Amino acid sequence: MTQCKHPYAAPVRAKPNPWVKFLLEMGPLLLFFFANAKPKLFEPLVAPLLPEAILNGSSAGLFTATVVLMVAVVAALIASFVTTKRLPIMPLVTAILVLIFGALTLYLQDDRFIKMKPTVLYLAFGGALFGGLLFNKPLLPIVLDNAMNLTERGWRLLTIRWASFFFVLAILNEIVWRTQSNDVWVAFKFPGTVILIFLFTFAQVPLIMKHELTEEAKKNAPEHF
Repeated sequence: MTQCKHPYAAPVRAKPNPWVKFLLEMGPLLLFFFANAKPKLFEPLVAPLLPEAILNGSSAGLFTATVVLMVAVVAALIASFVTTKRLPIMPLVTAILVLIFGALTLYLQDDRFIKMKPTVLYLAFGGALFGGLLFNKPLLPIVLDNAMNLTERGWRLLTIRWASFFFVLAILNEIVWRTQSNDVWVAFKFPGTVILIFLFTFAQVPLIMKHELTEEAKKNAPEHF
């Protein structure tokens, strides 16, 4: 008898090299951090795009970092597609928002737009995850690139936690950029947010271990719960 595939089980697919994946995801953020700290090093790249008044202004670092980030996320997406033959959803959505808010930042010469980008991104991810639960269409397995196999309850609990965490990050981003200097906000964005995400991910290990499907369960679980 043909066995049914568990609806929450991850499909078998080739996994990208973890170090390459890490570099492609963290590389643009690292460049953003250094471009803000040392804008003169990147001035030959951004000079054709930014007026001299901005390049020599108090926010030169952030505007320079915005240009560098826009170029870097596109390069990372291209490299990701070349190496894996597909585009992961989170980097793709992030890149789209970076290009939109980055373009607004440069065109209007207003650095508030690039600062608001993370807020919109986190709200979008959190809203999408809660929306998926509402319509019984779990999105977290897609967001996490099918990295694990959990029970339905496990995915629901993990989805609620991640969605809530994204909303908390959105609130924190708003507080930091509205009350702190550009340099403090950049440090919060990287490495601050990365550290928070790492700690939150690590804190979910007990839940994941508790609800992880066994090999037998993956094979015999029914299509519907």
